[in-house]
Amino acid sequence: MPLAARIRPDTLEGYFGQGHLLAPGKALRNLIESDQIPSMVFWGPPGVGKTTLARIIAKHTNAQFIDFSAVTSGIKEIRAVMEKAEGNRFLGHKTILFVDEIHRFNKAQQDAFLPFVEKGSIVLIGATTENPSFEINASLLSRCRVFVLYALSQDDIGALLRHAVDFLNNEAAEGARLEIEEKYLDMLASFANGDARIALNTLEMIATNASGTPITDEVIGQFISRKFLLYDKGGEEHFNIISALHKSMRNSDAQAAVYWLARMLEGGEDPLYVARRVVRFASEDIGMADSEALKISVAAYQACHFIGMPECSVHLTHAVVHCALAPKSNALYTAYGAASRDAQETMAEPVPLVIRNAPTGLMKDLGYGSGYQYAHDHDSKVTDMQCLPDNLAGRTYYRPTDQGREARIREWMGKLEELRKKP
Repeated sequence: MPLAARIRPDTLEGYFGQGHLLAPGKALRNLIESDQIPSMVFWGPPGVGKTTLARIIAKHTNAQFIDFSAVTSGIKEIRAVMEKAEGNRFLGHKTILFVDEIHRFNKAQQDAFLPFVEKGSIVLIGATTENPSFEINASLLSRCRVFVLYALSQDDIGALLRHAVDFLNNEAAEGARLEIEEKYLDMLASFANGDARIALNTLEMIATNASGTPITDEVIGQFISRKFLLYDKGGEEHFNIISALHKSMRNSDAQAAVYWLARMLEGGEDPLYVARRVVRFASEDIGMADSEALKISVAAYQACHFIGMPECSVHLTHAVVHCALAPKSNALYTAYGAASRDAQETMAEPVPLVIRNAPTGLMKDLGYGSGYQYAHDHDSKVTDMQCLPDNLAGRTYYRPTDQGREARIREWMGKLEELRKKP
């Protein structure tokens, strides 16, 4: 039997992932543990545990559990199973029918289940990788509860792989133990992209090939793509390449920036991680020299979230090229840095009375808000009122450059200072 079948758990405690459904206190876990299973559909990508979860239910239920495949069965087989279930019902026994790949049944085949679900002859559990709203008849779907299973996280698959290594080593003969470093298990977990079956099948091939010898880069490289091996999302290369992307954009080198972007995405990097770094760059290295850079970068992040890879690669390219070609200014970055240092050293500095609110009579008597100048009462919309603490009066944090729009901002700030000095 394949490794994935040999280590398939038969209890919820041994099940990896889907905590949103199966953590203690969650609805599906409570239904399984109380043996009160309704007709339902498990919808999720391959290798996330749909069939395994059905087998766990089989172990927990007092009903007769029938495993049925939509790939190999037709109307004749469905009718035979329904007759058996109907007989069980007359004897007072419940039947749970698990149908794997239920979306492969056509309308007539799905309709054959409907009357038996309606009168309670069977509790139907369907598993599908396709959207049940489109692939399962509305009348049948309306009688089922849909549970969405998600691709496993890298941590979940990593934990599963460590469990599998222990299992293999318990099976192994003397001298044939699998010696594999944590970094390779992490690479495998990332390479599997949320699919436990891929992770376990790849691990089994590696174990068979290793024959008790230590795993090396060369061995791993035979089973996962070479590009993935060279780009370790948790290792030094990850930080080297994001640094290369950031510094290429800072240097206004659009060609290099697009190349490093492609290296990350083609190596399996999460596009949302790249998008977050570009959003940061838009304010750290461009700022108000081109405020459109921030808008475009945030829009690219949203596009990555909406449609994912590979389609979102062009949106990230849009943001990266815009940021690379935009005028550069780190004035906002240095402004906050300087203000942060002063703030940490002057936490006890009081807010000037003139700009404090005075919601009570006592606060007015204490001088809160006394002398406040309402900017809108002045033609220039500017006053000479001091807004910084006394010890920091006159301090300058934001110093716009002469790049892009900041040149105009610098000119405007000069005019504001002149207006403040006028009586």
